[in-house]
Amino acid sequence: MSDQNKVLTTRVLNLTVLVSGLGYFVDIYDLLIFGIVRIPSLKYLGLHGNQLIDSGVMLLNMQMGGMLIGGIIWGIIGDKKGRISVLFGSIFLYSVANFLNAFVTSIEMYGVLRFLAGVGLAGELGAAITLVSEVMTKETRGYGTTIVATIGVMGAILGGIIGDIFTWQTAYIIGAALGIILLITRISLFESGMYNSLKTAKVGKGKFFSLFTSKDRFARYANSILIGLPNWFVIGILITFSPEFAKALGVTGTIKAGNAILFSYLGLTIGDFASGYLSQSVKSRKKAILTFIVLTAVLTLIYLFIHGLTPFEFYTICTLIGIANGYWAVFVMSASEQFGTNLRATVTTTVPNFIRGSVIPITLAFNFFRPSMGIISSALTVGIVIFIIAFASLYYLRETYGVDLDYVEEI
Repeated sequence: MSDQNKVLTTRVLNLTVLVSGLGYFVDIYDLLIFGIVRIPSLKYLGLHGNQLIDSGVMLLNMQMGGMLIGGIIWGIIGDKKGRISVLFGSIFLYSVANFLNAFVTSIEMYGVLRFLAGVGLAGELGAAITLVSEVMTKETRGYGTTIVATIGVMGAILGGIIGDIFTWQTAYIIGAALGIILLITRISLFESGMYNSLKTAKVGKGKFFSLFTSKDRFARYANSILIGLPNWFVIGILITFSPEFAKALGVTGTIKAGNAILFSYLGLTIGDFASGYLSQSVKSRKKAILTFIVLTAVLTLIYLFIHGLTPFEFYTICTLIGIANGYWAVFVMSASEQFGTNLRATVTTTVPNFIRGSVIPITLAFNFFRPSMGIISSALTVGIVIFIIAFASLYYLRETYGVDLDYVEEI
């Protein structure tokens, strides 16, 4: 290894990046564990048939609703009190909520705890990406956030394995234990220099509603959110309800949602690394995102229109669609780079959670069309609208590769 490569590796593989990546690992595990254990946990509560979909949608929406609210709360805290405070508070809340999930006795209790888990989960990724972006140079931060995302999505792979081996109750308890262990490792983290220099500045920090008082800020914010819609259309619809899609498509065997999530996130691990590396290589966030949205659209059509597959072939498509869907790191990093230090945590925390929260209208639209159109046509109709919005938003989004982040928004 050359001296130049050694220096680059040291700059990229620093403690902040590694601990942030492990935090996102636990975040993804806890975020997706409900999808993995949805069917066994709901059957334990006495549900069956269509109730498994209807109640599953409701509980997923409760979790995502919590993330919408939590994204705003943690984002404001991140800009007003610091990025580190969010990394401690969020992981504690979602670890406790997921531990209690193992002992639910009713759908109502399940819903409340998924909501609280969602609030906690909302703070993790945005605070981590904001911190990593601010402690690294503009030449290397793309690599740093790529590593965070690549480590993070492996949490879904662990979740799929745990969900397949252990009971659903144990799966929740393991997630909570991982969170508490990680909480201890974060004692060694330090606040970014950019944020420390902002503490004494007389400038508005974490003013969420200021994102809507300027046409320019609102356009940057809205476009940053809307380019991510395909991500949770794929995860929230195609992968979460893969057993139902497999039945409609005549897959010649049993498909487990946990396995579909495992294989799609195995693909996401590859995709997040590839998209991040591509954005650095071509020196463009927009070109990397465009490439992966196009691939996602093509593979969505393949997923919905090929019938009679074997389980192996179906899981292969889940893996490929996961690779194509792996522009999450670049998309969140682009959002972080769009705004000044005094609004960066607010934006970087709310943007991914608004995308996650978009699963609520997406699933509601999917469920609305499903009785009359069927599961395949319903997903296709919703998907077409989502991809059109994403392409239009990407077109108007400004390029941010290599921009200087040490500035504030005038609000």
